[in-house]
Amino acid sequence: MKNLFVCSLLLLGISSLSAQDISDHSIGLRLGSNRGFGTEISYQMKLNSENRAEFNLGWRSSNSISAIKLNGLYQWVWSLEQGFNWYAGVGGGLGSFSNSTPNGDSGTFIFAAGDIGIEYNFDFPLQVSLDLRPEIGGNGYFENSFGTDIALGLRYKF
Repeated sequence: MKNLFVCSLLLLGISSLSAQDISDHSIGLRLGSNRGFGTEISYQMKLNSENRAEFNLGWRSSNSISAIKLNGLYQWVWSLEQGFNWYAGVGGGLGSFSNSTPNGDSGTFIFAAGDIGIEYNFDFPLQVSLDLRPEIGGNGYFENSFGTDIALGLRYKF
């Protein structure tokens, strides 16, 4: 009975969350770390009142590996509080990497990605976000075909 009560409260709480106004478009930088420090040019486009698409073109650099990555994500967005949203998404991408160690390999790869994060939308056209993006695939780019990217995003909303 107690579990049923807790589950009912949880469902009621989730269903009462409403989508925050999603900007029609936003563009900026996503700065993070996954196999070296990286920067991505990030673009978000509103699809409807609760969903958006995000596209990123980025480069990574570490002591021995450099890479270029392109990815796309479909995201669901939920309001937490005035100005704060949280979001989750799925997608994938492709990339190219070069390993400068003596026996290092180089090549292209595809990957699947998830995304979960929190963002704050200021009253002026700025959005700041922090997210975690696990990526699987990589064909030699990720160790054990798995990478985790945590990043800070700064985007101009229009």
